[in-house]
Amino acid sequence: MTATLHTVGARRDLGRGRLYLRRFLRNRLAVAGVVIFALLVLFSVFGGLFTSYAHTDADFTSLTQPPSDLHWFGTNQGGNDIYACAVHGLRRSLVIAVSVSVLTILVAAVIGSSAAYFGGRVERLTLGFIHFLLIVPSFLVLALVSNHLAGDWRVLILVLTVFGWMSTARVIWSVSTSLRERDYVTAAEFMGVSPARIILRHIIPNLGSLLIVNLTLGVVSTVLSETALSFLGFGVQTPDVSLGTMLADGATTVTSAPWLFAFPAGLVVLLTVSMTFIGDGLRDALDPTSVTGAAGGRR
Repeated sequence: MTATLHTVGARRDLGRGRLYLRRFLRNRLAVAGVVIFALLVLFSVFGGLFTSYAHTDADFTSLTQPPSDLHWFGTNQGGNDIYACAVHGLRRSLVIAVSVSVLTILVAAVIGSSAAYFGGRVERLTLGFIHFLLIVPSFLVLALVSNHLAGDWRVLILVLTVFGWMSTARVIWSVSTSLRERDYVTAAEFMGVSPARIILRHIIPNLGSLLIVNLTLGVVSTVLSETALSFLGFGVQTPDVSLGTMLADGATTVTSAPWLFAFPAGLVVLLTVSMTFIGDGLRDALDPTSVTGAAGGRR
């Protein structure tokens, strides 16, 4: 009997997964976003194979040179190959963005759902702490901490996570307040299941669609935050490179050497647009009330 129930449940999950995939694939913009994002990932991973230069190499015979057969994206004032810098910078920005987005969702899911499940004093204290952090000028704190720690990208991931989970946690708390009243939660409590297990096995999994959408959109916000910090000199520091540092270097020479700004700016635009399309497509596919998803994603 138990095996039969597991089989029926697996078939139901498989059918639901196929429905979500079909709804997602109907959305042309979402599919385009996946293609663009996949190409960007491939470029960041394998793009270095097509050049003999590393991002730290300097060609002193080609200072601030426009794109050519030798340097496809041109060079900067120090003779660094912009193509090699773009490959490394995109990879660094992707690592930071994906890491921060995943960690932020994990922290927000645990804290938000825990506050909703326990309620009472725990809920009040948690929400009060979240609201306090939301009014703190986080960008200034991020800038000061990142600058003090010499722009280590690993520290940047930690700091962006610490100051990036609050809004998502509040949304998760709001949704979880209804989940804690569901029959399966009540049944688990009656059977003596521990609160931690109920949160991890019964509440958080039922937030799947919300977590997935926020994960993809979190990549966009993290890319913009990292770019802004690096652009202002508080993010990734030389000799390391990110898209933000490349934009900062190219901003002063937009008219005299536009390629220094154009290529990293183009990568930032493609990355943010692709993740936005993917996030919108996932939201429409996972939301059963979505008119866009049900109608085939026509925009």
